[in-house]
Amino acid sequence: MSYQHQYTDGTAIDLPMGKVVCVGRNYAEHARELNNPVPTEPLLFIKPATSVVSIGAELSLLQDRGPVHYETEIALLIGQRLSGEVSDSEAQAAVVGVGLALDLTLRELQDQLKAKAHPWERAKSFDGACPVTSFVPAAEAGELSELALQLDINGERRQEGSAAEMITPILTLIKHIATQFTLLPGDVVITGTPAGVGVLHAGDLLQLCIPGQLQVETRIAG
Repeated sequence: MSYQHQYTDGTAIDLPMGKVVCVGRNYAEHARELNNPVPTEPLLFIKPATSVVSIGAELSLLQDRGPVHYETEIALLIGQRLSGEVSDSEAQAAVVGVGLALDLTLRELQDQLKAKAHPWERAKSFDGACPVTSFVPAAEAGELSELALQLDINGERRQEGSAAEMITPILTLIKHIATQFTLLPGDVVITGTPAGVGVLHAGDLLQLCIPGQLQVETRIAG
């Protein structure tokens, strides 16, 4: 079954699945843990709609392509077209849902591609590379600048971060993206990952959380 946006109460959201606009190195500590320079402007890349799957009871990983790394990110569902210069209020109004996503990465392949100055798509945009939770309606999610995320694996806290720690804040980020790529209803913006990324293993139990808003549990298929 193809992916369908939905709210946390199970209600389907009448929007198509568009592109996923991703932000690399939006937390300084994550950039440092991978020995990458901290960017001076948002580092953007895109995952196609075919990379998106729902975070359900179980997630399947690619086989025989090397270790798959997790990167937990705040995800924003876009409900209005944004293009060119937009205001803070327009960027805010365009966000209709808040959730979490896993930016799955074939890290060894990514490192090989980067060493050759080649694009990253094969390491970042494969089928299933962007598991996404259901969305909390934006009107119920509180201030975007105060959102936080947590990831526990097998009961151990692996990632924890806040939008307040982002190098480029959420509304500034959306406004910048709109000057580079037109955002359309159904697109998703994932906003960068805090430090603590690592390898997923068969049988791992993942608990993803936006405190007070959203909690999802999934297991990596064996």
